[in-house]
Amino acid sequence: MINKVVKNAEEALKGVENGMTFMLGGFGLCGIPENCISELVNLGVTDLTCISNNAGVDDFGLGLLLQKRQIKKMISSYVGENDEFERQMLSGELEVDLIPQGTLAERCRATGAGIPAFYTPAGYGTEVAEGKETREFNGKMYVLEHAFDAQFAFVKAWKGDTAGNLIFKGTARNFNPMMAMAGKITVVEVEELVEAGELDPNQIHTPGIFVQRIFQGSAYEKRIEQRTVTSKS
Repeated sequence: MINKVVKNAEEALKGVENGMTFMLGGFGLCGIPENCISELVNLGVTDLTCISNNAGVDDFGLGLLLQKRQIKKMISSYVGENDEFERQMLSGELEVDLIPQGTLAERCRATGAGIPAFYTPAGYGTEVAEGKETREFNGKMYVLEHAFDAQFAFVKAWKGDTAGNLIFKGTARNFNPMMAMAGKITVVEVEELVEAGELDPNQIHTPGIFVQRIFQGSAYEKRIEQRTVTSKS
């Protein structure tokens, strides 16, 4: 069985260059590849196109790359918690492609499944459909959407083994498994790395065949995007 372990994020991101397109897993601030994002900041690569459900917050997640003006284009579904993102978008500094969340997920899944394009009813009759092919099926209109093309996918998993088999936890399962299938090179950081054979095969969400590099992450902050509490009466 192939051992896919690399020492750290620095080694895992070898081959990353300016102008590349990346997928970055996570939902909100849950399950984001924190170590990989920090290394992208350290590398100083620019003109990036980032595909992610959201753009982090001002001082965390992809917000760190936005602060350094490293992202040229964001392809996202939700970006409401990042003031710097809003400023760059409104000023024209940042190119933005907002996509319905289900369409974003399916475009990731289609990439991993080798499906070049698909039709969806989401967005028909709105700005989302402008410039895109539409077609009627059974009396209902659909929009043609294309699979993504990303050089790297950066993924965060709860547990993984040395062969790249992955288990995700909770909300981190939303986009990470689909993106793990979709990158030409998939880099995974895990909270716990074990030997091949230690994971229950029935619990594995992503098989190691989709993973090229895996490493043990560290110093996870696990920040809450919006803390909501009930006051005591």
